[in-house]
Amino acid sequence: MVCAVITPEQAVDAVHERFGRHTGYRALHAKGLLLKGTFAATSEAAALTRAAHMQGAPVPVTVRFSNGSGDPGEPDYKPDVRGMATKFYLPDGSRTDIVAQTVPRFPTRTPDGFVEFVRAMKPGISQAWKLPYFLARHPEALPGLRGAAAALKPPASYATRRYYAIHAFRWIDAGGGARHVRYRWVPEGGEQNIPGDEAKQRGADYLQQEIGERLGRGPVRFDLEVQVVRQGDPVDDPTSPWRDDGQTVKGGTLELTEFETGRETGGDVLVFDPTRVTDGIELTDDPILRFRSPAYSVSIERRSGISRPQ
Repeated sequence: MVCAVITPEQAVDAVHERFGRHTGYRALHAKGLLLKGTFAATSEAAALTRAAHMQGAPVPVTVRFSNGSGDPGEPDYKPDVRGMATKFYLPDGSRTDIVAQTVPRFPTRTPDGFVEFVRAMKPGISQAWKLPYFLARHPEALPGLRGAAAALKPPASYATRRYYAIHAFRWIDAGGGARHVRYRWVPEGGEQNIPGDEAKQRGADYLQQEIGERLGRGPVRFDLEVQVVRQGDPVDDPTSPWRDDGQTVKGGTLELTEFETGRETGGDVLVFDPTRVTDGIELTDDPILRFRSPAYSVSIERRSGISRPQ
């Protein structure tokens, strides 16, 4: 159940108040680009879930890299959360998504808290007291904000950062056994940031330009790391940190080969939704996770005038 006082409409309104309303663009992660390729799962993943895209045969994917801001004109060199959203096209014609970001945890446990956070982070004179007030009400946000500095630094490339799918999911195997997992995308060549002044010299769209140059040299690859949540770890709290002493398996390899030019043109609308799961994967009761789909529906309708497409 979605346990929130705030409505999806109010949440999207708060984001627009923070970044402005930009016709035709997402409320958050407004600036981005699309790539396409394939994902091939490992036998270790197939042993943990019966999900169709985790059985080993390569499946087509569309990936959207983005900057977290709701302003599509924000330059790439500004410190920001970066996003990596992946859509898997399954053999039966259905789809499932993973939505990930460079900051490894969410600032709040509830949608109401998130709206408070968005309002507290709005630049202006009032920020001097709004942010401390927010942190007093939501102490769970402080560790994540302290650790977010590195994740907000300008990356050398969209392809040189880790991306964390901050929610836990329940994986069910062929025999009916279940366990909770979290995902993260790990770049093949390792992580690399660049100094802010160098990023600025590269230009406002350097991340978009760089990924094109990188694709010209060969595929962009990420490994999907799957962390099995340990007994007693919270599975419905996106503010909780990742633990490094639990079981982690390589879930598969993502290979991106070219730009996706056939989507989001001529009125086409593409939606990445972490609650769009398939048989073998189930949602937890995480309030933030459960709230995302209705909030996305509001944002989609406002930017496109249509209801939820695939």
